[in-house]
Amino acid sequence: MKLNVNGQIHQLDVEPEMPLLWALRDELDIKGPKYGCGIAQCGACTVLLNGEPVRSCSYPVSSAAGQQVVSIEGLANKGKLHAVQQAWIDHQVPQCGYCQGGQMLAAVALLKKKPKPTDEDIDAAMTNICRCGTYARMRNAIHAAARQAGQS
Repeated sequence: MKLNVNGQIHQLDVEPEMPLLWALRDELDIKGPKYGCGIAQCGACTVLLNGEPVRSCSYPVSSAAGQQVVSIEGLANKGKLHAVQQAWIDHQVPQCGYCQGGQMLAAVALLKKKPKPTDEDIDAAMTNICRCGTYARMRNAIHAAARQAGQS
């Protein structure tokens, strides 16, 4: 099957039911999506599929064929960080960092739908789990990214 990941087409010979996470990590050596729970609850494995956040640990790779998959590695554009990535740095969001790729992708999807989200919008959209508890910093970073995007 053909898989479009971060703007590149890859030909894969894998079982159709293989979780997208393992196709990305083991077959394509894309390590940004992380294994956390394996049951689509924690969100460490989040990628964007046609702009929507998807928990790749439970999403069959065959369902991603012909779709646009973006991992954290594909978020920057020509070496320039995405506004969300820059806000994450500026607001020192990560502690351990394990969940942060998925968190940032969820934030990107939120800002695409709601360019000026309220705290309530952020709380409703950001369902990934952070064991370090950096939720307040994430919220601040999302507001900062929204302001930055509004200026460009």
